[in-house]
Amino acid sequence: MKVEIWSDFMCPFCYIGKRRFEAALERFSNKNDVDVVYRSFELSPNAKRDVNHNVHEMLASKYGMSRERAKAMNDDLTSQAQSVGLTYHFDTMILTNTFDAHRLAHFAAGYGKMREMTERLLKAYFTESKHIGDHETLAVLATEVGLDKNETATMLAGDGYTEEVRADEQEAVRLDIRGVPYFVINRKYAISGAQPSEVFLEAMQKAWDEDRPLTILNASNNNAADAACAEGVCTPPTQNKQ
Repeated sequence: MKVEIWSDFMCPFCYIGKRRFEAALERFSNKNDVDVVYRSFELSPNAKRDVNHNVHEMLASKYGMSRERAKAMNDDLTSQAQSVGLTYHFDTMILTNTFDAHRLAHFAAGYGKMREMTERLLKAYFTESKHIGDHETLAVLATEVGLDKNETATMLAGDGYTEEVRADEQEAVRLDIRGVPYFVINRKYAISGAQPSEVFLEAMQKAWDEDRPLTILNASNNNAADAACAEGVCTPPTQNKQ
């Protein structure tokens, strides 16, 4: 079974949804046969690498609300994060452009480290208030999951893995994905948002059961004619990409 997860490193619901999905996966009886793949999605593709305002001000401006209301919303998200064992620090989060972080995740995938790199980037942004648009910061984070710092820095200095990021985003457009997190199971079922773990578990079980062969009830009958076996949101401001 293949589960593809479109997400962005600056999406608070993506980290919460990741934890809820992981909890469901841990309970799934066939978890060892599930291939989890992370796909790139930029909520703010036109964002600058270095931003001079904080997340409360950004949210207030984006949705036309007061800073106090924006902070209250972020406080609620902090409580939701705590419910799945995550710590968010909105007051000190560093807004940035996440394109290079997505390139890094694809670079890590070449070494079988995409899942570890994705987790490290999310924690760095939401919990540790690190600047995940800064190349030096990204290179250091890469070493923490076992990647070579110099090789990572060289990749980031160029345009490596740009095509991979854009391919994920183009596929999101084709699938009409307009917000993240977005989970696609076996290219048959989709789950939008940080849903409860039970929703993920039920969807995985349904997809698994439908993909299995039919059970032969009269297995003791050797007559082939009697056999019965068959194959069984954080919303971005725009969707424009270059």
